[in-house]
This record gives sequence, structure tokens and C-alpha cells, in this order.
Amino acid sequence: MNLNQKRRTKKRLPERNPAPLAVPAEANYSWTFDFMSDALYNGTRFRVLNILDEGVREALDIVVDTSLPAARVVRVLEQLKSERGLPKMIRVDNGSEMTSLLFTQWCAENGVTIRYIEPGKPNQNAYIERFNKSYRNEVLDPHLFSCLTQVRELSWAWMISYNEERPHESLGNLPPSEFKRRVTAKVSSYELCA
Repeated sequence: MNLNQKRRTKKRLPERNPAPLAVPAEANYSWTFDFMSDALYNGTRFRVLNILDEGVREALDIVVDTSLPAARVVRVLEQLKSERGLPKMIRVDNGSEMTSLLFTQWCAENGVTIRYIEPGKPNQNAYIERFNKSYRNEVLDPHLFSCLTQVRELSWAWMISYNEERPHESLGNLPPSEFKRRVTAKVSSYELCA
């Protein structure tokens, strides 16, 4: 009757200490990223990696592919590092890509602190969750895609519009790019006075 089989148990994650969501209004202080999934018209599943700068609410990248393992995440972060530098911390959930040895070693080597949210508490990563909702409602849900190229092109155009044209109430009704310019200009003027 096979009554002596081992029971499958859930993998236990280490206890997470929730960090407050307050982030200073400065560029490259804290990034966050999260994964989404959807399907093409023919049923092929694909994943989306959204990366956001929490301090200025700027979308840094939207990566679309059928598979996004930890090695790909690290490659994307290396590319962002060469374009704009690295943040002091990254806020992520407990997905397999974020808890992988490759990702955690990369963060340690680059001096980036990882802030994990508690399992089952997406409100601790509210900035990216809000971004994901807008992206789903405005890009993924209204369109039927026949290939990944269509998803990438529409995502890129939407990201540019999100960063350059779309006002955010939390940023004083400025788009993220304008808010970032003003914050950077203030920091530069303080450095000149000091």
C-alpha cells in the first residue's frame, strides 16, 4: 500500500525582517524588480522582468523573453551598471532567481544590499507592484501578441512614455525623467556650495 513514503515538505525560507518602504528621493539609491508572465496568441508563455528606480519612480528596463533565469538577470544588471551605475540596495521578493547563489554573489561583489520582502507580503514591494499593474492594464491585457518582438517594441515605447510624459502625483505631478533632473540638479548645487 506504500504507506511508508516520505511526505513532501515546503522549503522553509529564512526569517525576513521587513524594511520600511520609505526611500529617499534620489536616483540610484534603491532599485526594485519583479517578474510577470503572460502568453502569446499561439499559447507560448513568456516572462517579463520589470526594473524600477524607487527614488525617482523611473522604469530602468523591461526585459521580455521565454525564460529569465538568474544568469540573465545578472547580465541585465551588469548592463544597467555600465549605463548608470548601481544602487545601494535592491528590494526583491523571495523568487528562485533572487535567492540564487549567482544573484546573491553578484550583489555581494558589487556592494549592493539585498532587501527581501516577507513571503506573501507584496505590499512591502509596493512601488513595483503598482508599476506592474499599470504595465499589465496598459500593455499586456489590451493586446494579442503574435511574437516576442511585438511585446518588446510595445513595452519599450510604453516605458519611454512612462518615463518622459506621464505625470506622477507622488512626484509633484512631474514625469520621472523631469523629477530625476530636478533632484540631480539640487544635489549638484549642494555639492558646489559645500
